[in-house]
Amino acid sequence: DFGRSSELAFVVEPSDDIAVQEQPLILYCQVEGIQPITITWRKNGVMIVDSENAFMLANGSLYVSRFQRVRGDGSSDEGEYDCMAQNHYGLVVSRKAKIQAATMSDFHIHPQNAVVEEGGVARFQCQIHGLPEPVILWHKNSMPVNTDNERYTLLPKGVLQITGLRAEDSGIFHCVATNIANVKFSREARLTVSGSHSSVYKDPMILVGPENLTLTVHQTAVLECIATGNPRPIVSWSRLDGRPIGVEGIQVLGTGNLMISDLTVQHSGIYVCAANKPGTRVRRTAQGSLVVQAPAEFVQHPQSISRPVGTTAIFTCVAQGEPPPQITWLRNGQILETSDHIKLKNNNSTLSIYGINQADEAIYQCLAENSAGSTQASARLTVLWADGLPSPPQGVRAETVSATTIQVSWEKPLQNTKEIIGYVLHIRKAADPVEMEYQEAVSKSTFQQLVTDLEPSTSYSFYIKAYTSRGASKASEVTVVSTLGEVPAMPSLFIKVINSTTVQATWEPSIKLGQHEGFKLYYRKVHLSQYTGPVLLASNVTAYNITHLDASVVYEVKLLAYNQHGDGNSTVRFVSLRETVERTVLNPPCDCMKDEQNNKTSTTGIIIGIHIGVTCIIFCILFLMFGYRGRLLMCKNVQEQLSTPQIPRSQRSATGLVLNGATRRERDDRDLNGKQLDMNELERLFPASPSQEQPEKGLTSAHSLSASQDETQISTLPLDEFSIIEEQPDPLPKPLHGSSAAAPAPDHGPANEG
Repeated sequence: DFGRSSELAFVVEPSDDIAVQEQPLILYCQVEGIQPITITWRKNGVMIVDSENAFMLANGSLYVSRFQRVRGDGSSDEGEYDCMAQNHYGLVVSRKAKIQAATMSDFHIHPQNAVVEEGGVARFQCQIHGLPEPVILWHKNSMPVNTDNERYTLLPKGVLQITGLRAEDSGIFHCVATNIANVKFSREARLTVSGSHSSVYKDPMILVGPENLTLTVHQTAVLECIATGNPRPIVSWSRLDGRPIGVEGIQVLGTGNLMISDLTVQHSGIYVCAANKPGTRVRRTAQGSLVVQAPAEFVQHPQSISRPVGTTAIFTCVAQGEPPPQITWLRNGQILETSDHIKLKNNNSTLSIYGINQADEAIYQCLAENSAGSTQASARLTVLWADGLPSPPQGVRAETVSATTIQVSWEKPLQNTKEIIGYVLHIRKAADPVEMEYQEAVSKSTFQQLVTDLEPSTSYSFYIKAYTSRGASKASEVTVVSTLGEVPAMPSLFIKVINSTTVQATWEPSIKLGQHEGFKLYYRKVHLSQYTGPVLLASNVTAYNITHLDASVVYEVKLLAYNQHGDGNSTVRFVSLRETVERTVLNPPCDCMKDEQNNKTSTTGIIIGIHIGVTCIIFCILFLMFGYRGRLLMCKNVQEQLSTPQIPRSQRSATGLVLNGATRRERDDRDLNGKQLDMNELERLFPASPSQEQPEKGLTSAHSLSASQDETQISTLPLDEFSIIEEQPDPLPKPLHGSSAAAPAPDHGPANEG
């Protein structure tokens, strides 16, 4: 690497300028670097030859003796000029300087006569184009307007505003435009101030709002806004995007004009002028856009580098501006053409040179340009080359081994082979860019390499370099060879029995198959040697029905995929239809649609069944519990009756019954305490109905009617409340109303009655 002072670079570059007709023009160019340095000039890309009118000075600057916008032969001195400097290491080109002739057109807007009432606002305007931008001054009655009067506002674009008009403001006005090309006067206009100040209310109104402006950074923007109304409206400014306008460099001219000095890109936006009636929300608005451009400038310059032969050189050039600049690369002053080993990336911000050689040694320039200006930066590429390096490897050959393998072989270089420490094989798909290349290192005693994991039916390029501790040799000749085509892989195959004579072969499409044109299907009876088929199927087919089969034998089904390279390996399946026939005889075919519908409702049925089952279990438990308690009481009574002497029915008498009843009463008295809990429980479980709870004794004795229907009946009433009568022949006795009731005794009941 060389120091910055040795680099060929510009100290002073030509700049944009406006030249005066018939006046001399000097364009400056100063360069530093290792001598000797040659400087030349170009205009619009064409070399300038020294002549009487234009020639180069000793310091490298260009001198134009008499600048002319249009010469007699139709040529012009206007155009884009650049300076080129060259030394032993390369050539650089300066930025382009735009040279224009100073001009001034006629006025295309002249001031107009105006009649305005006292206290109002008057506005005059004149407009003219020129290079450079003309300076416009105003005269009243042939005398310059007094700019110290705060009621008089002069705007840069040729506008004169007079507010709070008075009678003495009446007069004749005209404007004067001046630049280095000429001085011109506009037509005159008369201002008449009439009447006195009116007190009639008038809504606020904007007479003139802001115009759309496009300026460059560091210039000054004036946004005009003049409003009228009674009372006089208040003018305010804001940005449409809501961002604050700020205070630095901001000034209000007159009664409402906004001036922004030293513009930056951040000042770009839409500005809104509002005329507000004092003390109210009544307002009128107008808006205009301001676009601030910025010339291209570099954020990152390219840096000079030195690289060995065969390596990669990368230059980075990042520029900014508004609008965003376009980046162009030059090589020794000429536009750089991309190729397989020269690539531009990231919107041309990155220049990559792969596998550099001595021919790539040059000065590379980055030109950044937009509508606001251009700039350039340069860097030098030095290619390192050591003496005594090996010559390129010889006899590079590549042979295809399979669809994924190629064997590359070579012979050692013819010269300087003693210091070789190894070889590097460079591999790349022929259709890929250079940056997709990859390498494989090989020992110095090996002269062949098996390259694997390649793609079938694909072309690859190969070249070899020999390496020493001091650097690499030049690349060998490039050889290109293609891998073999690959047959498809084995497809997956499934066999489904449809009925006693038909089976269905299905398979799944898969990218693992590789490129294939279709499928071939074969089938046969296993005891036969010859297949039926092939059945050719398209690549998008995934199923095939084999019909008219014999249910008594076993079949072999074979499927394979094929392409232009041949048939792939097959997948074989065996199938028997005998079991299907037997199942069909034993079991009638099911109604699959019905089963499917039943399956859909099975879940609901299960839920309902569970609820019903749980309910039944609860009722059964309650029934068993209540029945167990009732049977317990009944069993106790039966035991008591069995312990009482029984009298035959024929020997029964009133006395016996009474005695028997007396015996029962005595027993009841003795056991009353023991049975009280059981009686309470029985009454709780089987309460008497309300209709039977009568105070009459007749209803009480009617209770014995129901008691007679049971083998055992328990009552806590006293015995003397009952009367016993003989059996009546009527099998359906009717209760008697009165103080007593008859209770028939069943033929088969126990003798104990109450």
